[in-house]
Amino acid sequence: MLVKTKPGNYFEDFRLGQEIIHAIPRTVTEGDVALYTALFGSRFVINASDQVAAELGLPRAPVDSLLAFHMVFGKTVPDISLNAVANLGYANGRFGQPVYPGDTLTTTSTVIGLRQNKDGKHGVVYVRSVGVNQRNEMVVDYVRWVMVRKQDLNAPAPETVIPDLPEAVKVRELVIPHSLCAERYDTTRSGSPYLWEDYEVGERIDHVDGMTIEEAEHMLATRLYHNTAKVHFNQHVEKDGRFGRRIIYGGHIISLARALSFNGLTNTLNVAAINAGRHTNPTFAGDTIYAWSEILGKLALPGRADIGALRVRTVATKDRACHDFPYQDAAGKYDPAVVLDFDYTVLMPRHA
Repeated sequence: MLVKTKPGNYFEDFRLGQEIIHAIPRTVTEGDVALYTALFGSRFVINASDQVAAELGLPRAPVDSLLAFHMVFGKTVPDISLNAVANLGYANGRFGQPVYPGDTLTTTSTVIGLRQNKDGKHGVVYVRSVGVNQRNEMVVDYVRWVMVRKQDLNAPAPETVIPDLPEAVKVRELVIPHSLCAERYDTTRSGSPYLWEDYEVGERIDHVDGMTIEEAEHMLATRLYHNTAKVHFNQHVEKDGRFGRRIIYGGHIISLARALSFNGLTNTLNVAAINAGRHTNPTFAGDTIYAWSEILGKLALPGRADIGALRVRTVATKDRACHDFPYQDAAGKYDPAVVLDFDYTVLMPRHA
């Protein structure tokens, strides 16, 4: 009998250079935006107000950069990480054209690296995933690597290929929407007077607020993105697993940290790049997430006096506030309370 269900790909199913066109195209709606706001509480003014977005040269309020990222990411899960043990990291991510309600997103991935683990039971798959809108314009382009189970332990190991990835996305590779102009940016309406010039390299910002995750919230959010990973939903599968309960999608923590960062990084316009990222420890329903950020770099944009870029490192913790927090020991091992270490670049208006 023909088997019609899809078990997902195992490590031995991937080939270097393999291109995967992911189902299913996803049209972003205003309902998606409202639900995302309800789940994370994001308040950045450019995403909240059509009027403000129009004053900055955009046709209307774009969706939060990370909502676009999750929509693109979610498409990849059934083919890339359905049989994953862990999503290990991100690099070389760029955000392209803004996404608006009504846009339809599709995703394609290319396998750019493979490495079988020494135990012969798992391997690491490196993929570059590109999301485009209905006009075939890039909206998100990023690399991630994920540890995937082997189904056939006797399958031969592939040649090890580990892609050479940059430490950070270069300034010249950042995409600034051509119509975006921040000369009329109003800090009174955004809620904070601090713009690009007011931040210093090495400055650390404790975002102060915390948010407790409810079981229904993280599953609702993950379903919103069509992310089908079993570890997030199926308690029958996970009760005998390593942790004995459902694990929260790492992207949920990224969005929580981004929303919490509003208190201290209020005037960021969007996420322009993902330089690096790691989910350092698992999170579960009932955990309370806190976050702090460090300014890693201030980047002037060629030919732009109205907008600058900040390279930011945001660290999220669970059940432990961030001030005076030794998040890593001398050997670089993360404290068990650290759940995310995220290096990204944001755009921010400059003083006139």
